[in-house]
Formats: sequence, structure tokens, C-alpha cells
Amino acid sequence: MDMLKGEQIAAANLADWRKLAQGLHARYMVDDFATGARFVAAVGEAGDALGHYPRVSIGNGYVDLKLISDDAVYRDDDGTEHVVEWVTQQDVDLARRITEIAADHKIAADPTSVSDIELGLDTAHSATIAPVWAALLTGNAEAQGHGSPSDEIRDAAGRVPNLWFGDADEHEIPRQRFHIEVYVAPEVAEQRIAAALAAGGTVVDDSNAPSITVIADQDGNQGIVCVDVSAAMKD
Repeated sequence: MDMLKGEQIAAANLADWRKLAQGLHARYMVDDFATGARFVAAVGEAGDALGHYPRVSIGNGYVDLKLISDDAVYRDDDGTEHVVEWVTQQDVDLARRITEIAADHKIAADPTSVSDIELGLDTAHSATIAPVWAALLTGNAEAQGHGSPSDEIRDAAGRVPNLWFGDADEHEIPRQRFHIEVYVAPEVAEQRIAAALAAGGTVVDDSNAPSITVIADQDGNQGIVCVDVSAAMKD
């Protein structure tokens, strides 16, 4: 099934959901764990009907859901097809059904509270070092390039954050090469950045804002606030 572009996701008007990194994310607020468990059971039945399921995290007061397809088709510029992890129409269909189930259960969504974390490592040798990180992070060599046409490390079990590799020139002087990618809902990005600045951080690069804003702490360590502007619903 073809992966969906940002504008197609935006056009779906999924009010409860936000596109972060590769998937759709939602947080539903529940009164207690038992209520959350009943909601998840109903979501599971909907998944049975569609043959597709979300990734679920449940706690006292919330249910977090992530929708992503592990067999999405991406075509590069020369037409070559790659099987990747991304949002497809089946994710949109299930997201709509889950929103209906939440309404039936009188459970409200809090889309502004969703977040996703990825790791970034700048290197000129991703193919060389990726096997080491696949082994360290997941213990599985197949995690290298899993669901991605690149050397990115993705754990199929979802136990650890994705690790992707950014391009870097050869250099002799040591410098920061690891950084954190913080994906947030579009409507809270400005607030998140302001909070980091109020805590003593500084903006290093906002030339690609609001999609990407690079923040440094007082020691110069960098993190990036990321927003998928292309998939944001239009007012």
C-alpha cells in the first residue's frame, strides 16, 4: 500500500491524531486503568475487523496509540520501490474508527500532549558504523535499514528510539555528533521552544522553522524540535 504524503494526511482531518516522525500518534485521557483497558479492548476489536493494529501504551490516566504500516511503499526519484514504515490509508481508516470508539466510550483525546523521540548521529560512515549500533541498541543485525531505505536503526519491537544518521564531513576536531530529535504537535512547538529558552537554552538554527528548530543547552549540546508541518490540519 502506498505511503501517504503530508497533504493527504492533513486532508483526512484526524482531529485526535498528530503525525510525528513516521507515524500517527494519539493520547486519550481515561479516569482509571480499567477504563483504559476496556477502551484498548474495543480498539483491538476494530483492529481485528480491519486486519491492522496500533502500538499501545497504557497507564493510569492515559492510553497512547501509534499507527504505522510496516509495508508502506515509497518510490524514489527514479521510480524504484522501497518497503518502508510509514502512514498508509489503513492507518487513516483505523484512526477514524478509534476516534469513533473513543467518543462512544466518552473518552477525550489530548493531541497536544503527544511526543516522539528519535536519536540522530552525524557521520560520514553510516554503512560502516550502523551494524555496531544495530547490535548495541537491538541485538539484531536486521534492525539496520528496517523499514527505511537508509541505514537507520529501527527496532521492530519498538523498545528503543530510532537512530538515524545525518551526513557529516570528515573532521579531526572532536565535536558533538549525537543529538535528540523531539517530535511534537504543531500547536505546541512554539511553547516547547519558549520553555527551553526560559530554562537557559538558545536557538542555534531556526532557518527551517517551524519544521526544525535547533536548540543548544548551556554546554552547547544540541536538541531539535521537529514538527511535520506538511501533515498538519488546516484551520
